[in-house]
Amino acid sequence: MSADATNPAAPVAPAEPRRRARPRIDLRRLGRAALLGPATRDRLPDAISHVVEAHRAHFPDADLEPLRRAYLLAESSHRGQLRKSGEPYITHPLAVTLILAELGAETTTLTASLLHDTVEDTDVTLEQVGEEFGEEVRYLVDGVTKLEKVDYGAAAEPETFRKMLVATGNDVRVMSIKLADRLHNMRTLGVMRPEKQKRIAKVTRDVLIPLAERLGVQALKTELEDLVFAVLHPEEYARTRELIAENAARPHDPLAEVAEQVRGVLREAGLTAEVLIRPRHFVSVHRVARKRGRLRGCDFGRLLVLVNEDADCYAVLGELHTCMTPIVSEFKDFIAVPKFNLYQSLHTAVALPRDHADTPGGTPVDGEVVEILIRTHRMHKVAEAGVVALGNPYAPPSEEQSAGDGERADPTRPGWLSRLLEWQRAAPDPDTFWSTLREDLAQDREITVFRPDGGTLGLPEGATCVDAAYALYGEDAHACMGARVNGRLATLSTVLKDGDTVQLLMGQDPASEPSREWLEHARTPTARIAIQRRLAARPSPAENAGNTEIENAGNAGNAEDKAGTAAPAPATPAPSRATDAGPPRGRDFGAAAGAAPREASVLVVDRPRANARLAGCCTPVPPDGITGFVVRGGVVTVHRVECATVARMKSAGRAEVDVRWGDTAACRVTLLAESFDRPHLLADLTEAIAREGVEIISATVSPPVRQHVRHTYTLQLPDAAGLPSLMRAMRNVPGVYDVSRTQP
Repeated sequence: MSADATNPAAPVAPAEPRRRARPRIDLRRLGRAALLGPATRDRLPDAISHVVEAHRAHFPDADLEPLRRAYLLAESSHRGQLRKSGEPYITHPLAVTLILAELGAETTTLTASLLHDTVEDTDVTLEQVGEEFGEEVRYLVDGVTKLEKVDYGAAAEPETFRKMLVATGNDVRVMSIKLADRLHNMRTLGVMRPEKQKRIAKVTRDVLIPLAERLGVQALKTELEDLVFAVLHPEEYARTRELIAENAARPHDPLAEVAEQVRGVLREAGLTAEVLIRPRHFVSVHRVARKRGRLRGCDFGRLLVLVNEDADCYAVLGELHTCMTPIVSEFKDFIAVPKFNLYQSLHTAVALPRDHADTPGGTPVDGEVVEILIRTHRMHKVAEAGVVALGNPYAPPSEEQSAGDGERADPTRPGWLSRLLEWQRAAPDPDTFWSTLREDLAQDREITVFRPDGGTLGLPEGATCVDAAYALYGEDAHACMGARVNGRLATLSTVLKDGDTVQLLMGQDPASEPSREWLEHARTPTARIAIQRRLAARPSPAENAGNTEIENAGNAGNAEDKAGTAAPAPATPAPSRATDAGPPRGRDFGAAAGAAPREASVLVVDRPRANARLAGCCTPVPPDGITGFVVRGGVVTVHRVECATVARMKSAGRAEVDVRWGDTAACRVTLLAESFDRPHLLADLTEAIAREGVEIISATVSPPVRQHVRHTYTLQLPDAAGLPSLMRAMRNVPGVYDVSRTQP
């Protein structure tokens, strides 16, 4: 989309069968045709003959009149403009349009592609484009038009991408045009200054290539990878190119022999199939070389078997595995379980017999492997062109194209794009958006997890229960208390796997606050941004109170209440975030905010206008014997009389304050359950607590040590008299050998 490009002194992409040997266009000849070729009303200009030829190969009955008019407007608008290489500027939109035409883009996309730079670089307006070509073309052209640096300064590039992604959310063809535009600019990057080449290549690597992968446009993605590789790693690119050239010069090609053998096997089985040799591109060869060391002949390519029907794919697989030696670990079925970018194929690999091994001097060596891809012709088209191959994705689908796989199969709004559009709205500034976008796109694999109701949720690989909560509930996920994964209680930090079933346990308090520890477990921008915004907007009063208490207690030699479980209770107490109480080594099982107990009603303090709070170190409840001490701010902390902190406070000369229980029976208590490790123990304990009508405020579970596990629960009891019954119910859970009140 820039006039700053010309033919490279640069990389030549390896030949790919997808191009069917179409010759690279001579841009200078094309430029002359653009200026001198006939352009009458009754005849298509010569300059777009290549585009028309490629377009008719996919759409024989396409109406070409919009292309003719779009070319005439683009050529007249760009007339007199030159690229840095000296060619007429019109050669750029023509080349971009040809890329899309070869991939099978429909007429509307090609029309917008011819016009994609007119609004940005000429006097043509979006209104004129809309009047002449319709609202669809206008929207596509607007989507790929850059924002002005004069208006946005350094934020122009990230804000342009933000605008483009929002437009892509409504029409994925916007990104198709952008990818083709970047491919042609990368092909013609040679006249740029080296530092600008590297800057453009890095943005292409970090943003455009991941987007091409997610949209399934492999034909563009692989060539972009090679071009970026040549700019950013020229020495490694040169070595890889030498390896490919040396392999091409060998008289003996083991892949050709194996391809012929596969054809014979399929002929004998009566299966109609096309068997092709698919050379690896530069980056792929480089990756294989780093993984395997010395490369053999079969490492430079793979076999591609194309059939007509889905069932034929499995028939071919069965024949190959029957007649050859399969490598079981290399088998993948992306037909039954498509990738999130619409990709479908069967992947397998077979081991060659000794007489096929390819080594210098003809010495046979075991272990050479041939990778084989099996797919239908339609799958191959989608694998190469991704969303571009879908034509107009907003037209009503035919019956055979109707998808039933929910989020993954929707080409108009893939799951990853929906998530990206959601979090970008919350990104506070361009820098945060730009850095978060690169991090998000770096997570190039996706998993699907199931909800208890049978629905699915798409998440990036490595996502945790925290990410699932925010993906499903948005900012309401602040109230998440825990999760069940595949029916078992799990920590919120649990990493989810493809196919897991996740049930999120949600609290009811609207004032719930997320834990800061959740930021360590959040992998998705949606979760991280939501947590950061909430924590920044509402600093936890519990933490502030806890810090004051710790500072004061430290001056007196007191180590009480380092968890800061509750704030001093005023006459009308504010909700506070409950934090985990228990051993420091415990892992967060999930905390939900519960309303702080109204301790002013529970306790009667022999001190005028004093606020009282229950000490977190011993969590006294009625009818425990209690005493109190004044701490900073005039707050009275209340301890059980046998608490070790009481002895330390007395030895430090602190005066006791008389306190006693009031009439309110409700209380909060922390219990420690010690047990032997066994499956489903946590679920059984939680169920026993729930049967007693007790609310779990927070819980921690320590890692098993010699098959012994410690569970620490902070609980809200409606009546303190029920505490003995609750502790008995917990002790009756098989495997639990002790339940006690926590001690400092």
